Amino acid sequence: MMKASFKARYEPDKASAAATVAFNAGDFKLRACMTDATVVNGPCLNGLALALEKPGFFIVDYNVPKNDFRFQFMNTVRVAEKPLNLTYIHSKGDERTIVDGCLVIDSANKVSANHVLGTGNSKLKYTYLHGGLTTFEPTYDLGKNAWDFAVSRRVFGDDVFRATYQTSSKNLGLEWSRSSKLHGSFKISASVNLAEEQKTPKLCAETTWDFEM
Repeated sequence: MMKASFKARYEPDKASAAATVAFNAGDFKLRACMTDATVVNGPCLNGLALALEKPGFFIVDYNVPKNDFRFQFMNTVRVAEKPLNLTYIHSKGDERTIVDGCLVIDSANKVSANHVLGTGNSKLKYTYLHGGLTTFEPTYDLGKNAWDFAVSRRVFGDDVFRATYQTSSKNLGLEWSRSSKLHGSFKISASVNLAEEQKTPKLCAETTWDFEM
């Protein structure tokens, strides 16, 4: 089976597009991604990326124009009978390594941690799902000694409204998204920096269409 997706992004000063094609090869998935930079002004390698994935185990991404590899390994262990999802990510180009862990306490509560090795960049996040519809996500950034907050609410089945606030940058974000297999998906977002004297919102719209062939 082959799956394809098309994604378009619109901003007041620019627009971009990307396409992805994925194939199943037994237990593995092969994926090719390209952006509008790949086809504008004639076919080229700009924006082209290839990936090999074994779901739940590993992903190897290859950025063709940059000749750069990114390795991601996943595993799940049990701590006090609770699943702990571990992810190890290493980018060869910038020698950046990220370790991520998420402990699923129950269907409504999760605790996760993220750390960039060799730096002071670490984050702790608690996720609480209330009533199956409203999600609260406070995050503490140890490197910045600051809190980030997010709250989202699912309405009408496919629609999700989300609000975020970063205390370090005083950036406020609002987002409306919809995910539908029949009509595609879209996301409309706006953000504003409350620390700026002229609080001009930044607007963005994205739409995604998925196909099976």
